[in-house]
Order: sequence, then C-alpha cells, then structure tokens
Amino acid sequence: MRHICLRWLAASSLLIAAIGASGATRPRYGGTLRISSAAVLDSLDPADAPDSILRRNLTRLLFDTLVVVDENGILQPSLADSWTSLSGGQRWQFTLRRGITFSDGTPLTSDVAAASLRKTNPTWKVASQADVITIELDAGVTDFPAELSLSRNAIARRGDKLWGTGPFVVSQWEPHHRLALVARDEYRGGRAFLDSIEVEMGKPLREQNIALDLGRTEVIEIASEHARHAAAEGRRLVNSSPTELMSLLFMRDARSDAEQKLRQALALSIDRPLMNRVFLQNDGEPAGGLLPNWMTGYEFLFPAEANQTWAKQLRTEAGQTLSWTLGYDNDDALARVVAERILLNARDCGLNIQTTTASSADIRLVRIPVKSSNERIELSELVSALGISGPKLSNSSSETVYNAENSLLQSRRVIPLLHLRYVTGIGVNVQNWSVGRDGSWDIPQVWLSGRQ
Repeated sequence: MRHICLRWLAASSLLIAAIGASGATRPRYGGTLRISSAAVLDSLDPADAPDSILRRNLTRLLFDTLVVVDENGILQPSLADSWTSLSGGQRWQFTLRRGITFSDGTPLTSDVAAASLRKTNPTWKVASQADVITIELDAGVTDFPAELSLSRNAIARRGDKLWGTGPFVVSQWEPHHRLALVARDEYRGGRAFLDSIEVEMGKPLREQNIALDLGRTEVIEIASEHARHAAAEGRRLVNSSPTELMSLLFMRDARSDAEQKLRQALALSIDRPLMNRVFLQNDGEPAGGLLPNWMTGYEFLFPAEANQTWAKQLRTEAGQTLSWTLGYDNDDALARVVAERILLNARDCGLNIQTTTASSADIRLVRIPVKSSNERIELSELVSALGISGPKLSNSSSETVYNAENSLLQSRRVIPLLHLRYVTGIGVNVQNWSVGRDGSWDIPQVWLSGRQ
C-alpha cells in the first residue's frame, strides 16, 4: 500500500510539473514591448523616404499592402484577395478583400486605395471601380504585384491624420524621438498578444545595451561586428539572413578604358573573406555580387576572393595612375576599419587611395538594407538607392536578373564588399521574437512572460 501511495504521489508530481511547464510557455495577452533603435524617423507616412529596416517594420505594424511576399519570394494575398493580368502584364486588376477597416473604423474602399498608390507612384495610371483597382504601366511586367508588397506602397488614408489598416494604431508620436502604439482589437488577422509597443529612436548602441541590462527596454540593435562578442556575454540574439549590402560606390562613370581597368584592379585587390573573418567573426558573407546568395542562389558566380597578381597586371595595363579619395561615415566603426583595410589592399597593388570623412569624395563606402525578397525588385531598389542607371527588368527569371546584375558589376560603378546580418538583442521576458530573412519583425506573434 505504501509503495502504491508513493507511486501515485510521484505520478501526481510529474503531472503537476508538466502542467506548470505548459502554462509557463503558453502565450498570454498584455504588456508593453519597448524597442530601442539608433535610427530616427521624421514621418510615419509610408510614401516618405528614406527607407530603413526600422521604417519598414513600423510600417508593417500600422499599414497593410495589397499583397505580401513570403520568405520564399512567393506572392500572398493581403488587402487584395485576388488579381489578374491583362495586355501582357501592362494592365493589372486587384480585387479588394471585403470588410477591411482603417483604425478609425472607416471602411477601406478602392477609391482610397487607388489614391494612396497614386501618391507614391505618380507614373502609374491607377483607377478604381467598385471593389477593383486597375493599374496600367508603361510596359509589361510579369510579376508586377510583387512591387505592391514594398512598404512604400502600403495603403494609407491621408487627411488631417494618417490612418492605416494594420494591427496597431498610433497613440503617441514625437518625430525623431518616440513612438507609442496600441493593439487594435478589431484587426482582421486577430488581436496581437501585446497591448502596446514603445519605440525609442536615436539611441546609440552603447546606450541600448545599458538600457537592456537595466531592464528599461526589451529589444535592442546589435552591430554586426559585435554579434559574436554579445553572444559570448550571454545576450539572447536573433539574426536575419544577410540583409545589408556594404559596397564601394564611384560617384561618376569611368571616363576611359584605363580608368575601367584601375577600378577593376581595385575590386580584385580587396580581401573580402579576410574582412568577414576578422571584422565580423564570420557572421557576415563576402560579397562578390550585389544580391545575397539566399535570394538568388547564384552569387558564387561572382567571385569574392582577392587576386593581387591580376590586380597588378591591370594596373600596369592601364598605363596611368589615378588618386582617389574614399569617403565613409566616421560614426560607423565598421565602415572605418573596412575603409582602412581597403586602403592597405589598394596600396599593395600600386593604387593610390586616401580616406576622408568629408562629404565630397571620388568613392563612397555605403550600406544599403534589403527591401524585398523578390530578386528583380530588390535589384531595381538597389540601383535606385545607389543612384546609378540600370536596365529595366520585366520578369524575375534567374537568367534575366543575373544578366542585369552582371551588367551593373561590369560598369565598375559599384564594388560589392560584404553582406551583413541584421541582429537584435532581446530581453529574457520576450517570447516568440523572430526576424525574417529580410530583417522583418513578426511582432503580432510576440508575447511577454512574467520573467524579468
């Protein structure tokens, strides 16, 4: 009898422990998620530039797009539940999902959606009738709907205030400093677990780390070059796939074949694998191409290894020397050490480069975040961000995108260096935080435990 009682008590203890463990991990509603960022925003309108990972993620919380592109680059319905293509991809019709409302309770109509798209894209011919939006383009594009997934094409109702259809609504807004959001009970996708979100902007990375240690924030940014060190200190980190391109941008086209050869020599002189190994502790990727390999699968076709022998031969063939200035952001610690390494690599093959923090320079060291997981759109967005001319692409086939990317690289206006990851540090009470390949947050699924 005693043995039976002991077994029953043991079984009961295990059952209670299992129930307790299950309850501890069950999502719960409530709480305020505090996020710190070094970036600053002066507007919440999705049509306003410039784009950044912070802006794109906040836009997703306040607004919806007609369609979305998933992690695999596949189109999914959002505000539009269906679409059709006419005239070889030059004319598109999108049917709105019914029952959608803005955060003030006003119904979403095709007239409002069309007006929103016209503001962002004045070259498109956008019309509305009943629940259908019609868009006519200058030329056919076979996967045009993917462009509507860009955050700047989010649907907003503009007037005395800015209204969206997203899962959160603005409760307080101080441009450049602070943004407070509250969850919408009536959101079409269901209410988020969090009650509210507070975003502090313009916070240096060091201040963010201190705030996390003191329990004043739950989500911070971690510099790519500090990710390994932060992990060793016990930080909870969540990394994206490589989502930011660091590259050299020449401020004008080459004026001669000799200058083209000197630019090619510079590209061949740079030891990208060493930069990734030393500066990023292998947490990034050496970049031979403009687009990350997870997006295209063909970046290996653009070698990233240095070749000093070939670089010296090209410099000799050029028959002349040029003196370039290389500009970078002095507040960017990674940019500073990368610029110094480029200077050393260039000198090893006889090229003359001087670094500068002045606004005027022959070459700029730039960092550009990924905006779309669709390779055609991302390449077009990258060209626009760099301010260079590029071919117009009509489809997302690998061959088309590869040829366009190769053409851009052969122009010698841009030299890819590294693909960097977007890294976040999160508090111990943050549950289910995830970051997509492109750095996107899935905040509606995040919840806070009672653990501090």
